Amino acid sequence: MDNKHFDRRGFLKAAGAAGIGSVIAGQVSGAEPNQPEVKKEEKAIEITIPKRKLGRAEQMVPVLSNGVMFNVAENKIILRANMKYNVTYWDTANSYAGGNSELGIGQFLKKDPEARKDIFLVTKASGARNAEQLENKLQESLRRMNTDYIDMYYGVHACDNPGNLTDEMAKWAESAKKRKLIKYTGFSTHSNMAKCLMAASKLDWIDGIMTSYNISLMQQSDMQEAVQACHEAGIGLIAMKVLQGVQKQMSEAEEKLLNYFTEKGYTPAQAKIKVVLEDERICSACVRMENLALLKENVAAVLDKTRLDADDIKALNNYAARTCSGYCAGCSQICAEAVPEMPYTAEVMRYLMYYNSYGDTAQARELFAELPAQARRQIANADYRLAEARCPQHMPIAQLMAEAAHKLA
Repeated sequence: MDNKHFDRRGFLKAAGAAGIGSVIAGQVSGAEPNQPEVKKEEKAIEITIPKRKLGRAEQMVPVLSNGVMFNVAENKIILRANMKYNVTYWDTANSYAGGNSELGIGQFLKKDPEARKDIFLVTKASGARNAEQLENKLQESLRRMNTDYIDMYYGVHACDNPGNLTDEMAKWAESAKKRKLIKYTGFSTHSNMAKCLMAASKLDWIDGIMTSYNISLMQQSDMQEAVQACHEAGIGLIAMKVLQGVQKQMSEAEEKLLNYFTEKGYTPAQAKIKVVLEDERICSACVRMENLALLKENVAAVLDKTRLDADDIKALNNYAARTCSGYCAGCSQICAEAVPEMPYTAEVMRYLMYYNSYGDTAQARELFAELPAQARRQIANADYRLAEARCPQHMPIAQLMAEAAHKLA
């Protein structure tokens, strides 16, 4: 099969002809009742997701990973589909879906323990702030997922301050590795990413970092310097927020991008994944894929070997420039300094993105409810004018915060 170029329609046609669509829909052992059986003579072609080395670690990981921040306990069919497509890098967290992401993975592995050796399993110590909490979170995650080790453990979930990368955490991570409870350690970050990455590049115990990284963030010089510093330090970088959210109501810029890439044989989402992975300093792009259509679309993107040309990059850059006012770039220290009475401004806007772009209303509201009650009450009364004046993305922060207060409260 010629993998040089698959457009979305061509990939799905080839997949269906070779039985892959049937494999995904019909050969999910015990996962879904009333699924059509696959004829015995049908043979699935092998889908081989490209892999890259995880920084200095002797570990190869798929360039496409699934961010399973949804309720996997009620959607284990997607895990079986991941296995069929060799999307075997699964990223979760102790807090995702109220614990039902990890529990669902655990149910899957209990039924198919042999699958564990093929999965690169990642989770995060949501809310942990010291060694005792790290240990408790890890032990809970191990029990939930029916495994005796985690491949990559992020001790700080959503790091927004280099000061969170403490010696206490380093010593705990060393102990967990010696006990063979984790293989690698690091943190995730979607606020003040450049500062956190630059600080990590000077630490010898950080193996991997999951960071927001997309066509908008790629334009920032401080982010590029931080990514390069981590790359030179041998830290494996995983990109998240790759698609940077798509509003339910398509904007003029999004419609223009859709038309452009449809003519090229891509979807905008495929192009956004491809442009990130063309940066070879990035080991994997982590994308939330909770249904088969998304999985197939994104697999097609990483199988396609055609590089984006100058016109493609220009179209993406134009899109990033036109939509920047609707995307929080994670520079939360600006809002925190400008609106000291509301230190959770960046977090609230991120939760609103979960609500509007991901359609994950339950999680957005759960996260919002975890904020201090006083902060939630303060949202509508805070003065955001200075934050708006300093915002490099020119976001209508006051408007977004009012929207969040209405939708998430």
